[in-house]
Amino acid sequence: MQRIRLRYTKRGRLRFTSHRDFQRAFERALRRAEVPMAYSAGFTPHPKVSYANAAPTGTGSEAEYLEIALTEARDPEALRALLDESLPDGLDVVDAVEARTSGLADRLTASVWELRLDGVDPAVAERAVAAFLAAGTVDVQRMTKNGLRTFDARAAVAGLEAVSGRADRPADRPCAILRLVVRHVTPAVRPDDVLSGLRAVADLAPPVPAAVTRLAQGLFDEESGTVTDPLAPDREAVTAALSKAAGTAVATAPEGAGSA
Repeated sequence: MQRIRLRYTKRGRLRFTSHRDFQRAFERALRRAEVPMAYSAGFTPHPKVSYANAAPTGTGSEAEYLEIALTEARDPEALRALLDESLPDGLDVVDAVEARTSGLADRLTASVWELRLDGVDPAVAERAVAAFLAAGTVDVQRMTKNGLRTFDARAAVAGLEAVSGRADRPADRPCAILRLVVRHVTPAVRPDDVLSGLRAVADLAPPVPAAVTRLAQGLFDEESGTVTDPLAPDREAVTAALSKAAGTAVATAPEGAGSA
């Protein structure tokens, strides 16, 4: 059995698809691309697809991950291209690697988010960010299936800053861009929770809903404050295996092989 790990995106209007909508679209793409999927046992077999930490409905993403199990070996890049062609524009498969390590979900410990606040002056956003970061705790509320829950949105935030707005914004329309790095904790702290916290500590209330996009997710490096690529260990393992195989082939070649 071969395992392939994929990174895919949710762009444009497709950010409004739910995780269940994506699952249905992806399983149809697997059938269209004639991928030799492994299936679960039992009375209702399902293709072996493992999804990891899907973004909330309504948010865009450049870094969603899943893993599939195959019954026959396939070239990861060729498989990526076939699946990408079989999915609608906006749901794009942008990276693929053979799984050579365990624990992909364990390497998704933090996310980098971009929050675009149309109608908010960047200077106002900077003051709100400073107030949020200076607070020891920022209690927010969210409705859950078990009722209204109160939790601290500050502790999970590893980084928050206001960055330069996009050049394509009209000059007469202010737009603040926030860059958020949040750890994956329990209960999960989402971008809308941080926005609720900014409203609580600095009365920051964008006139229109924020446009939220996940830029990256992976292992959080405490020393550098960055989020690393979760597929990098698999790529390194594949490269090491190929180098070892090449070295073995050279070492076992008959004496004089390749000579005129």
